Amino acid sequence: MRTFLIKALLAAALSLLSLLASAQARTARDTVRTVTEFRLPSDSDSLAVYLDTVEVKKKIVINDYSMIGIQYGMNLSQVMWNPSMRQKSVFLPYNFGIFYTRYGKMFGYMPYFGFQAGIVYTKEGYSFKQDRDTEIWPDLGGPYTGVRQAVMDVLEVPVLAHMHVDFWKMKLIANIGFFVGYRLNIERKGEGVSPEVASGFVDTDKRLDYGIKGGGGFAFIFDPVEIHFTAMYKYSMGTLHQPDYYSNYYYRYSYPSNIIFSVGLHFQLTKRMGSTRHQLRREAKEQAGLIRSLDENMPEMDGTKTEQQ
Repeated sequence: MRTFLIKALLAAALSLLSLLASAQARTARDTVRTVTEFRLPSDSDSLAVYLDTVEVKKKIVINDYSMIGIQYGMNLSQVMWNPSMRQKSVFLPYNFGIFYTRYGKMFGYMPYFGFQAGIVYTKEGYSFKQDRDTEIWPDLGGPYTGVRQAVMDVLEVPVLAHMHVDFWKMKLIANIGFFVGYRLNIERKGEGVSPEVASGFVDTDKRLDYGIKGGGGFAFIFDPVEIHFTAMYKYSMGTLHQPDYYSNYYYRYSYPSNIIFSVGLHFQLTKRMGSTRHQLRREAKEQAGLIRSLDENMPEMDGTKTEQQ
């Protein structure tokens, strides 16, 4: 009877140690492993065969992964004027970009954050609107007298905080950040516009652009491909002209703003969820080594001698 109790207690202790070790490994690696046997062959070939038979169950855990993608969009563009000008939005179907996205866990366990950076070629501009009552067109004055519409080619580099919430085969997205850009060229139209102003920049133009950008959207996930649909608002803090181009006493400011609708095709560079096969085999091997160590350190019981004692 005493021998039976000793064996039962040792078996229970071994089972408890095995469960504690398994729970610790599961917490550290976010995986659940089930080992079907406790005694393993000593030779490496047999161990490899055993590892192939280990049953592995994975939780749905989002990794720190990265993507690269292309984006196409269209703009609704206008300018914030001071003093104000009557205008209408300009529709420009030109917004092409290449983006790199990197996801990461905040504090090591909150998988909702990341950043996105890219390079974008786009067009933006403005178009004045005639007053219906007076039939008078707004006029910028100075070298821009007679200009009624302008379209610029712009190259910009955005850097955005990229937040996401994943569910099913979709994700919700929110972006906010800043951009730096450069106005490549400009085309102006109107009445009586000088040729140099109509076809290019002049000394009073400012070509460096910068500002803030933010928005949101959603995505469909077809690992390893994701399709993103986003709506963004971009506000430039780089004025189009030198404020004193018209008068040294009355400054005029002009800040472009854009609403951008876009669709992007992104390719996952690393695994989005769970572990790779190599990682799973390594984790199973570590677990197997722990079980073997427990098995080797357990003293063998000789029931016959114990009973005689």
